[in-house]
Amino acid sequence: MIDLYTAATPNGHKVSIALEELELVYTLHALDLQAGEQKQPWFLAINPNGRIPAIVDRAEDNFAVFESGAILIYLAEKTGELMPTDAKGRSRVLQWLMFQMGGVGPMMGQANVFHRYFPEKIQPAIDRYQGESKRLFRVLDAHLANNEYLAGDYSIADIANWAWVHTHDWSGVTVDDLPHLRRWLAAIAARPAVQRGIIMPPRAERADPTTVRTMLETGQSR
Repeated sequence: MIDLYTAATPNGHKVSIALEELELVYTLHALDLQAGEQKQPWFLAINPNGRIPAIVDRAEDNFAVFESGAILIYLAEKTGELMPTDAKGRSRVLQWLMFQMGGVGPMMGQANVFHRYFPEKIQPAIDRYQGESKRLFRVLDAHLANNEYLAGDYSIADIANWAWVHTHDWSGVTVDDLPHLRRWLAAIAARPAVQRGIIMPPRAERADPTTVRTMLETGQSR
C-alpha cells in the first residue's frame, strides 16, 4: 500500500498517473496548498522541502520518497515497469525525464507565474519563459517526428513530460504548429490510466491570483 500526498498540479499528476498505469494500490491524501498544509510539521517529516507530491511506501517500512522525478524512478524500479532495465534503455528514459525536470517544468512554471499571476505585465519575463517553453516544445516535436514515444516504449519520461506539456494553454504557449507533439499529446491523453490519474485529486477552483502571488513570493507554493 502506498500513501500519495498530492494536489491537482502537473507534478502531482505525474505520480497519480504512474500509480494508475502500474495498477498499484494507493491511498490519496489531497493537501490544501493555499492553507499551507504542505508546510505542517507532519508533512515536513515526509518531505523536508515542503512540496508535493510525496509518497510513503507502507510495504517498505514506511519508506518516504519526495520529488516527483525521484518518485517516478522509485515506482518504475519497484515494479520493473515503465523503464527498461538495460543500461542504455534506462539512460534514455532518464535523459528525457531530466529534460522535463530541468527544462519543461521550470520554464512552464515561470511562464505561468508571469503570464497568469503577476498583476504587473512584465513583458520581457513573459516573452523569456514562453519563448523557452516553446523552444523545448520544438525539441520534443523534432524528436517525436521519428519516435512514437520519447525513449523507446511508453515510459515515465512520457508521463512526466505529458503532465506539464498538456497544460500549454495555461502557460500561453501554442502547439498548433507542432504536429508530432500534438499526436503524442493526444495518444497519451487517450490512455485509460492517464484519464484516471489526471483527476486525482479533483481539481479545486483556481486560486485568486493575489493569493497565488503571495504564496509564490513567500515560498509557500506547491
